[in-house]
Amino acid sequence: MSEVTIRIDGREVRTEEGRRVLAAALDAGIWIPHLCGVETSGLPFASCRLCWVEVEGREEPITSCTLEARDGMEIRTRSEAVDRLVSASFHMLLSTHPLPCKGCPGHKNCALQDIARERKLRLRHGVYPTVLPDLPVDESHPEIGLDPNRCILCGECIRACEDEGPRVLDFVGRGLETRIGTFDGLPLAETRCNACGRCAEVCPVKALWKR
Repeated sequence: MSEVTIRIDGREVRTEEGRRVLAAALDAGIWIPHLCGVETSGLPFASCRLCWVEVEGREEPITSCTLEARDGMEIRTRSEAVDRLVSASFHMLLSTHPLPCKGCPGHKNCALQDIARERKLRLRHGVYPTVLPDLPVDESHPEIGLDPNRCILCGECIRACEDEGPRVLDFVGRGLETRIGTFDGLPLAETRCNACGRCAEVCPVKALWKR
């Protein structure tokens, strides 16, 4: 695959043609808010809707995890439109995410906290109507815990589980009832989980964590 040159915030970045701009930016040390799209193989779910950028010549911002690099692209990671979309997506995620952070296994090691700090966003409810799940926490497994109430449905753990195998995690339910769970609804300890821990490593909010 040929190499191309793109510019991100005025900085020249060389990458493979067709590579996702989010991955190219992160490799170059240019941070773009994200909760999914880079940790595991395959096409991104593009579910968190946080990695917005502007591309010269396009009328509307686009998610950088779905944007393929093309030679000569001029990309901006900050603008009024981009910041507005990032803020909206961030607070939409918080509308189904429990707060405060203290007491969570991911406290001070959480991508949501990193994004809030970098973009000066407040970790609070109230921007959108809050619909908090009240699902049982699965602590049946001796090495991995699963709290579906904290899950932001990025899908990274599903990809990681599939990559490492055997796959035991998937999306369960529909609409507002969608959550991460196991096939047949079994406790994690009763599945074929091989305790590789990769799901916990890629989870950006530690809804899955190593015990």
